[in-house]
Amino acid sequence: MRRGAATPYLLIAPATVFLGVLFVVPLVQTAALAFRADRSFSLSNFSTMVGDINFNDAIVNTFEVILLAVPLQLALAVGMAMMLRHVRHGRDLVLWIWSIPLGISDLAAGLVWLAILTDRGYINSLLFHLGIIPGPQSWLTYETPTTLLIAIVAAELWRATAVVLVIVAAGVQLVPKEYAEAAEVFGATPWQRFVQVTLPLLRPSIQTALILRTVLAFEMFATVLALGGRNFPVLMSQAFNAQYSQQDYGVAAAYAVLVMAFSIGATLVYLRLLRTPPAQLP
Repeated sequence: MRRGAATPYLLIAPATVFLGVLFVVPLVQTAALAFRADRSFSLSNFSTMVGDINFNDAIVNTFEVILLAVPLQLALAVGMAMMLRHVRHGRDLVLWIWSIPLGISDLAAGLVWLAILTDRGYINSLLFHLGIIPGPQSWLTYETPTTLLIAIVAAELWRATAVVLVIVAAGVQLVPKEYAEAAEVFGATPWQRFVQVTLPLLRPSIQTALILRTVLAFEMFATVLALGGRNFPVLMSQAFNAQYSQQDYGVAAAYAVLVMAFSIGATLVYLRLLRTPPAQLP
């Protein structure tokens, strides 16, 4: 192989080694731990996982949050990115302000919303002083599953919409304005230009944003733990309990493999549904 032809491989070699050491090796070890019991192949860890009293609730809760939060985050991010496109002065400042939640950890975000929604939090205090409620109301208990779900979705919207926004905003800036101008000349309304011109050209960015956000949503833990604790089990909290509370590393690895399987499945769905034909690329 000529020296010039080998240059690209040499440039990606450090990243390949990094991913191999810090991702592939632990992944293989986790899978081996999940499918092993008494030094032989076994599905007992998965049987224990499925038999857990909170397993079904964890599955339902995880998918409820994802199916509610991710579409809302995408809609908000696209709307914010389109508004940002029309900002003439201070665009960078607006984007920076909207991206502030990216610098806040999951646990800190959960504690912020806990301070807002707890029995003696800001919402209860405001409603009490306005005379709307007679006393503190519980929003985050097992007796109020709907409000607990809404609180977690709201926290996820505030905390992670910026992840989608950054990707979509970058894609919006790459959409040639000439396409929309040409559609306007032919009489297309603003909504028609958005649906028939802008959205198709944003498909690669939307695909990337959805894949990243959904994978991260399957891994949500600290925010849910701060708001719901054991009242709102999710897959990663069950993995945490198996690892540290029960000291059952095989079951914890089984949860990790299940989360990975869901993440891969969601990625394949997005790649299939949002596949971009070459003719639609700008």
